[in-house]
Amino acid sequence: MNKIQIGVMGSAADLNYGEDVMKFAKELGKLIGNSGNILVYGAEKEYSSLSTLAAIEASKVGGITVGITGGKGKDIYGDFRPTVLIPCGLEIGGGREFSLVLGCDVIIAISGGSGTLTEMAIAYQAGIPIVTINSFGGWSSKLSDTYIDDRNRLKCISASTPKDALKKAIKLVKSNNS
Repeated sequence: MNKIQIGVMGSAADLNYGEDVMKFAKELGKLIGNSGNILVYGAEKEYSSLSTLAAIEASKVGGITVGITGGKGKDIYGDFRPTVLIPCGLEIGGGREFSLVLGCDVIIAISGGSGTLTEMAIAYQAGIPIVTINSFGGWSSKLSDTYIDDRNRLKCISASTPKDALKKAIKLVKSNNS
């Protein structure tokens, strides 16, 4: 089986998240890196994010990371550079989310504001499985173990630990491909 492209979606630093959720994102990234799968994330231009923290940790253990950034340039926030950086030509809030999410086999949402909600909605519409972290607030907690709308197409599967989130993400992809 090919490597699973696991999207990590979550709050940007301007939402002032705490140390506990940062620790969670870092541990999740490390686990994805060690799993031999690929971590896909939105490479931000203005500030860090939970997704960036996960990508950094995946990279530290030799994992493959793919960053999707808005616009045409490869300028992103901070010193970290993913294994692959793709400027999609579309802006954040103006289409970048489509390129980001549609490049994933599954997404894991951690907390999250309007951008994460948009990414979850795109995944839902595209039939891409969604694992939601239920312990840090934001849209991932609000939508844990629910459907995004009354069509009941795809339930957001709740997880509470990084290990559980990765296990459920891999299981969802394998059951979708069987």
